[in-house]
Amino acid sequence: MSRWRGWKKPGRPGPGGASGDRRFVACSAVLGLAVAAGAVLAAGPWDSGQRKAELDRVVAGARAGGAHHQGTAPGAPDPAASAPAVLTALGAAEYVGEAAGGGGLKAVLAPLLDDPALGTLRTAAVVDTATGKQVYARGAATPMTPASTVKLATVTAALSALGPGHRIPTTVRVSKDGRTVTLVGGGDPTLDEAALRDLAAGTARALRPSGTGPVTLVYDASLYSGPALHAIGPNENIAPVSALMVDEGRLDDSGKGPAPRTGDPARDAARAFADLLGEAGVDTRPKPTRGRAAAGSTTVATHLSEPLAALAERTLTNSDNDIAEALARQTALKAGAPASFAGGRRAVTGRLRQLGLPVAGARLADGSGLDRADKVTAGLLTGLLALAAGPAHPELRPVLTGLPVAGFSGTLGSRYAATSLGTGLVRAKTGTLTGVNALAGTAVGPHGRLLAFAFLASGTTSPHEAETALDALATALTRGTR
Repeated sequence: MSRWRGWKKPGRPGPGGASGDRRFVACSAVLGLAVAAGAVLAAGPWDSGQRKAELDRVVAGARAGGAHHQGTAPGAPDPAASAPAVLTALGAAEYVGEAAGGGGLKAVLAPLLDDPALGTLRTAAVVDTATGKQVYARGAATPMTPASTVKLATVTAALSALGPGHRIPTTVRVSKDGRTVTLVGGGDPTLDEAALRDLAAGTARALRPSGTGPVTLVYDASLYSGPALHAIGPNENIAPVSALMVDEGRLDDSGKGPAPRTGDPARDAARAFADLLGEAGVDTRPKPTRGRAAAGSTTVATHLSEPLAALAERTLTNSDNDIAEALARQTALKAGAPASFAGGRRAVTGRLRQLGLPVAGARLADGSGLDRADKVTAGLLTGLLALAAGPAHPELRPVLTGLPVAGFSGTLGSRYAATSLGTGLVRAKTGTLTGVNALAGTAVGPHGRLLAFAFLASGTTSPHEAETALDALATALTRGTR
């Protein structure tokens, strides 16, 4: 049985939608990182994750660089180095990077894309989110292995299909005679000890009128179908995909990243639940068995996951493979498709097509990006980011608010130097497999424009060098052609 861990609950989503994101990124450049952190803390739900990380980074100590502004409190960080020129054209009708002198973005990005560290094939796309216009492209329609940047597609589809307020239920059902208890998994990989304890307490209360003699415990993970093992096989990056699991099947105290995993998440969850029922005064005999609730059983206890908006943000911030696969299956269930790898592929692709996104050449073999059979284009990734930034689909806001922030949070927390112009101005999903590196997200351009970008590379030989080259590309967008 896995050791227990907790996950701090995210706060409530704040107002603003995509326009709120644009206000944040502009202010972060103009007023410095202290103001940026305050704006982010007020803007959205992830205050126990990236919001807190940004605030902690700001208050930890002064940072070098930037023009001196009078009135800065002693010990406060200096403003961002890019502050002076950001708002000069916020009201401009169109981003002018490509039309600027010297070849515009092409002159800036082309040499960086030619860096040998980016391997044998690299593609790119940049979109001005205010207009939806593609302002730079190289092979933007070429399908590439995306690694974990495919999570952007998974999260977009799930939010569109289910809505940001959707919660995944885990229930307990009791037979008519009160002698059989069934723990029914609804597909929540974040189920934890506290949730199981509440379910056990609710079950004990429901059984009390009929006595607390031994009951048979059954566990039902039948909501999902198809292979439980990912194509990569047993792996510390992902547990067997199950509709019933606790703490993502982790066997240590970690809350993210690689970890030893159980080979049977549903069985371990049921055994943990049996122990908690015992603590609540309900004896279970014999050991839990796999099955389904008997006809006529009634639901006596329910636990609901955090809202989908919070799960989506956690997926992107930490590149969480287990939640990503769960979201793909939840999307499949909504579409009436089997909750399997194949069903998820069809449902996610279908939902992206309904959103009008360019899915030609895309193959979404899984929800996490661990499968090398995945293929997406830079145009698809920038398209969905731009859609999330626009006013027509406020339900997609968590696609942006969940992106790791350069130098602050998630998988970008250790990337970007303190003096880098990209720090705090780049928010992006990373992607890494052997020989594959990718980065897709948003950057604040030199005129305060929010740019969506995707850079995909294959045939890379040094992950560190490839990541440095990708970070340089994203940072170049914050400098633009000025």
